[in-house]
Amino acid sequence: MPRLITIERHIIEQQKKFPQATGDFSALLYDMAFAAKVISRDVRKAGLVDILGFTGAENVQGEQVRKLDEFADDVIFRALDHTGRLCCMASEEREEVIPIPDEFSCGHYALMYDPLDGSSNIDANVSIGTIFSIQRKISKGARGGLEDLLQPGHKQVGAGYIIYGSSTIMVYTAGMGVYGFTLDPTVGEFLLSHPDIKTPKRGKVYSVNEGNTANWNAGTRRYVEHLKIPDKANGRPYSSRYVGSLVADFHRNLLYGGIFLYPADKKSPNGKLRLLYEANPLSFIAEQAGGAGSNGKQRILDIVPTELHQRTSLIIGSADDVKEAESFLSAD
Repeated sequence: MPRLITIERHIIEQQKKFPQATGDFSALLYDMAFAAKVISRDVRKAGLVDILGFTGAENVQGEQVRKLDEFADDVIFRALDHTGRLCCMASEEREEVIPIPDEFSCGHYALMYDPLDGSSNIDANVSIGTIFSIQRKISKGARGGLEDLLQPGHKQVGAGYIIYGSSTIMVYTAGMGVYGFTLDPTVGEFLLSHPDIKTPKRGKVYSVNEGNTANWNAGTRRYVEHLKIPDKANGRPYSSRYVGSLVADFHRNLLYGGIFLYPADKKSPNGKLRLLYEANPLSFIAEQAGGAGSNGKQRILDIVPTELHQRTSLIIGSADDVKEAESFLSAD
């Protein structure tokens, strides 16, 4: 029988490599795993309880808030607000920095999260997910703020995502490789299922919403057409695979190789994905697995954020594929 390694055991074993560690960061990762279990439970019974559909409100992005978005956002906040490990939080669903309530002590980390990426697909039973990013506190005060959140992605100390699909999978990195854990519902534990994930240097799949072709710039159109041209020596043509849930498309390409593109276009000249809640954490994971993340001209992790809800284009996946895409996009 293979060893059963829980996410808690794995995190503790990783922590032993740092004798100076206090355990707060390890506990923070496990807090996220706990929140994921709660969200997974309710996602799986979404059609049986009143958490499908919209709340009637709009979020800071101007999007209709779904009941599950609001639920997931609240679960993550309540799972982590009182632990003493965070100095502040930020959510894609909330306009401002989320302070730690005054009755609780503050810690040395800041958390940014997209509570339920792809939630527009939930009514169709398509995989959705949670994405999170962890930064170290750099502000001087006892309680954290915007300064702790607006750090470039290369300063992240941890990042991860959880997919709620046919199974619930949590993938995370703390800068020492990428590991995946599958939730065993019979025992209620995340068990190591994907040790030391490595992305192939080049894939055979591209993921992009080709319904936006008319709005793309010339470089993006040339690149996607290039992927369709048969060239057996270079593994083309590529196959098109696009789910429409970022975490689902990214996870598939992380495991098997390939490239995901959400380029800037005429409607979104600065890109559409959120730098802090989506592009940064996924790019950190991609790089730790041997892949790459770019905005088409610059490494995502080198971008210095200036706004809490800053948007960016995102080209992410196998390193050679991203490099090739940049050669087309940077020509514009």
